Amino acid sequence: MSSLKVEMVAADRKVWEGEAKIVRARSVEGDLGILPGHTPLLGVLAEGEVAIEGLDGVRHTATVDGGFLSVDSDVVTIVAEHVDASALQPSSNR
Repeated sequence: MSSLKVEMVAADRKVWEGEAKIVRARSVEGDLGILPGHTPLLGVLAEGEVAIEGLDGVRHTATVDGGFLSVDSDVVTIVAEHVDASALQPSSNR
């Protein structure tokens, strides 16, 4: 089973790192859904929620104030000035 390697970074720290089935985020051009095999992408994030669904089906969420998201060879990097990590606690979405 293919997966994504995801890294979320704020200006002052690494916030989250792990493997995922899907990453959802809002860019300035609209909603993004990133699955394994996605074409390379560099997107500017809008303020809002980033959702990461782990391989175990647990959905992790965080709120960002903008930033960017890059995808290359199943590696997703999310960089934001500020990340509300309190929302990064696993939440059930089943």
